[in-house]
Amino acid sequence: MKLYYKAGACSLSPHIALREAGIEFEMEAVDLQTKRTESGADFTQINAKGYIPALVLDNGKVLTEGAAIAQYIADLKPESGLAPANGSEARYQLQSWLSFISTELHKPMGSLFNPTQSEDWKAAAKTLLSKRLNWLVMEMGEREYLLGEHFTVADGYLFTVLGWAAPVGFSLEPWPSLQAYRARIAARPKVVEALKAEGLI
Repeated sequence: MKLYYKAGACSLSPHIALREAGIEFEMEAVDLQTKRTESGADFTQINAKGYIPALVLDNGKVLTEGAAIAQYIADLKPESGLAPANGSEARYQLQSWLSFISTELHKPMGSLFNPTQSEDWKAAAKTLLSKRLNWLVMEMGEREYLLGEHFTVADGYLFTVLGWAAPVGFSLEPWPSLQAYRARIAARPKVVEALKAEGLI
């Protein structure tokens, strides 16, 4: 398999999942401005949407959308515990978290990178994010991870999105439990491997 990625972007989530699952894979960086890959290929020929992540499977087919890719990886190695069993109530809880992160955190946080957004718009986005994080902290309570005591692909996704806070000027200081959560995940050996591979540490 080959993962097409951009360092620190949402592709970090499936990258972490691949390493946590112990799956062998290749990776190739993508310049999202030029749509060229590290080797000079036209990325739009790999993923016509033009954005990452994209995972080329061993059969040559391409899987896109981070939440789907992360679950696919988890299901390749169910013994990894990265996702509950398909059809279980816990699996639907995982999917609920992935949807929440994607729509309520990823989109507003990611859009703060856009230099053309007005200051009023950015302020509104930060207000929305604050409300969502308040709910998140309340919902998690004392749990170590989103689904309980075990790390799942949803945690890899949330870790990735929370990592954008500092670069976009959104302070996580009001949520010390989220800062501790992110530090806990950052210390996982496979997460460290992924961060090093992307040149982030």
